[in-house]
Order: sequence, then C-alpha cells, then structure tokens
Amino acid sequence: MSTYTEEVGEKLNELLEKTYDAEKGFKKAADNIENQALKNYFKSKAQERYSFGHELKEEIRTYNQEIDKGGSVAGSAHRAWMDIKALFSLDDEESMLEEAIRGEKTAVKEYEEVISETSLPSSTKSLLESQKNKIENGLYNIKSLEDIH
Repeated sequence: MSTYTEEVGEKLNELLEKTYDAEKGFKKAADNIENQALKNYFKSKAQERYSFGHELKEEIRTYNQEIDKGGSVAGSAHRAWMDIKALFSLDDEESMLEEAIRGEKTAVKEYEEVISETSLPSSTKSLLESQKNKIENGLYNIKSLEDIH
C-alpha cells in the first residue's frame, strides 16, 4: 500500500470525523431551538452532513483504507460549548446561529486545505469540491436566517 493512498485515507478520515461532529452539532442545535425556520435549517444541515459522511466513507473504501468511526475531541468540545452558551445566553438562537456560521467557515477552510495540499484522485477532488460548495451555499443562505429573530 503506498503512502499516497494512506495520506488520502487519513485526510478523508479527518474530514469524516469533522463531518460526524457537524452532524451531531446541527442535530443538537435543532433540538434546542424554538424558531421553526432555524430548526428546519439545522435539521437540513444535519441531514446534509449525514449524506457527506456516506460519500466520504465510500471514497475511503475505494482506497481500501480503514474508516475512523469516532467523533473528534474538538467536536465534542464544540458541542459542549454550544450547550453552555445555550444555557447562559439570553439570546441562545442567535448564539447557536453564530456558532453554526463559525463552524461552517472553519469547515470550508478545512476542505480547502485538503483540496490544495493533497494529491487527490480526480473523483476525490470532485467530491470534496462539491461538498465544500454546498457548505459555502449554506453560508450564503444562512444570512437570510439572521434576520428572522
């Protein structure tokens, strides 16, 4: 097995782990919010990440690499932070939305890093660019939700 496929597998597993974290975070946000438009947004983002996860797992399997099943420590800390912020914030919907925006911007940067720093097969690069574009479109659309509350 070449280090090339191992490197690709590691990078994809890192994205997969963060995808799981984002999915859990969006589900938690949807469960802790009253505003129906925001609830729907968070649910749709969780479903999107669920789909991303399956696509990434398929791509990892293509290279006969091991799939990492756990969530990251950073993701757990991020969700815990959202919990604490929700408890103490008078305007928790706005805080959760801000945290979601921050998380999405971070995700875009992570995708860009993997796409630019790694020699990727064209199928992998195409998949990652597609997922990154969906996240960017979601960031663009989230601006309309900021005016809801």
